[in-house]
Amino acid sequence: MSMSTEPSRRIALINPNTTASMTQLMADCVGAVVDPATEVWAITNQHGPASIESHTDEALAVPGLLEAVRDAESRGADGFVLACFGDPGLDAAREIATGPVVGIAEAGFHAATMLGRSFSVVTTLARTIGQAEHLVHRYGFADKCRSIYACEVPVLELEDPASDARKLVVDYCRRAVEEDEADSIVLGCAGMADFCHEVSEQVGVPVIDGVTAGVTFVESLVKLGLRTSTRSEYAPPLPKEYR
Repeated sequence: MSMSTEPSRRIALINPNTTASMTQLMADCVGAVVDPATEVWAITNQHGPASIESHTDEALAVPGLLEAVRDAESRGADGFVLACFGDPGLDAAREIATGPVVGIAEAGFHAATMLGRSFSVVTTLARTIGQAEHLVHRYGFADKCRSIYACEVPVLELEDPASDARKLVVDYCRRAVEEDEADSIVLGCAGMADFCHEVSEQVGVPVIDGVTAGVTFVESLVKLGLRTSTRSEYAPPLPKEYR
């Protein structure tokens, strides 16, 4: 009997910034954890900033991100992951997507609370700490979050092998464990996806990358046949003219 080679699940992994090399980094990390029957479409936003490090960046990234969601939906995507730690456009994407949509900060926080009683966040720039705090409260984990640290490394510098980024991330993760007694660490940038295991080995606690966590969560939701509720707020937008 011949076996079908058709994937049984298609997940759109959408990078809300326009840097294709970061999209590829995330795709490589995700490829190591998904089931053979899951196909991941790694998609780079075609309209927006090269990196997302401010409220303005987030706002300008959302129109292209939603366009990517609509396109992936039309091609048969079963679920969606928004791979920026600010979870930009998450509510809007849930209104227009048929399958489940998960943000990587949301996924990272949920995973952390399944692995211990507390967690800390290590992110890129200090100016983004306020957004991380907002999301911790939004998702209901303020009492679990011990601290949020910024290593003051711009997002695009994470790809530079000459940068001290990885050392700084390890230093702040160790500080969160030793000084704040965090049981786990959530990495606060999709560009850190490729070195979470390396950091975990050095600091001795689980270190969570929201990209791989997000994809595996969406994969599980699709397997369970679950979709976003459209009873109220996440119902499709009312038809109207857009200019």
